[in-house]
Amino acid sequence: MTEVLRAEDVHVVRDGRPLLREVSLSVRAGEHWALLGANGAGKSTLLRLLGALVHPSRGTVEVLGRRLGRVDLRELRTQVGHVDPRHPLTSPLRVRDVVLTGATNSIEPVPRWRPTPEQAERAEALLVTLGLEAFRDARWPTLSQGERGRTLIARALMPEPRLLLLDEPATGLDLPGREQLIEALQQLRTDRPALATVLVTHHLEELPAGTTHAVLLREGRVLASGPVGSVLTGDQVGKCFDLPLALERHDGRWSVRIRRAG
Repeated sequence: MTEVLRAEDVHVVRDGRPLLREVSLSVRAGEHWALLGANGAGKSTLLRLLGALVHPSRGTVEVLGRRLGRVDLRELRTQVGHVDPRHPLTSPLRVRDVVLTGATNSIEPVPRWRPTPEQAERAEALLVTLGLEAFRDARWPTLSQGERGRTLIARALMPEPRLLLLDEPATGLDLPGREQLIEALQQLRTDRPALATVLVTHHLEELPAGTTHAVLLREGRVLASGPVGSVLTGDQVGKCFDLPLALERHDGRWSVRIRRAG
């Protein structure tokens, strides 16, 4: 399988403070990674590195075969879908128009720009994939947090990226919104088998059943990395969060609880 991400011995230091230390990671096409850790573990910093938003202080990062420091970051970013629920959009655009802004990598529609028939068709197909066909004409301010999250995923997929990065996409969602989002991600992975994804979360319950690999970060270091079956165990996740934890998995989904003594 084609490698879409590679980080080798990466360090990130900001204002003299180490945020990431000795981080190495390799993600291939069709793999779906979970990036887990407590607050301050370095998850968002690592995701920004993988999305070509920041440079490492030391070490190498290759995104889609291009090494950071030797490539135009603006051009590279157009080939990576990056979903952040804190998206700055405020205008009362319709859902379909928000999705189409992904084709121009802009927050607002570009004046006098018109989508090609292929782009318009792709936007409609993404609305169906993400369960948004009934909301295509709804205005952004009227959407629930879950509907906004799915709209932003559709927007990120407009340029047909090979890599999709999701920064805590279930933030602020109620239970129905979370489950609809997870179902949409699972359907997306089925429809686009070559797409690679990296999803940041604090909560194992937010991971889709199709998650294939996981990284546990603690204080900026990789505690464990690899296939989910070997990484997401009670002992290792417990060490990551400094709690005695018991994990269970049913139909591909995880649940976690504190393990009681005795």
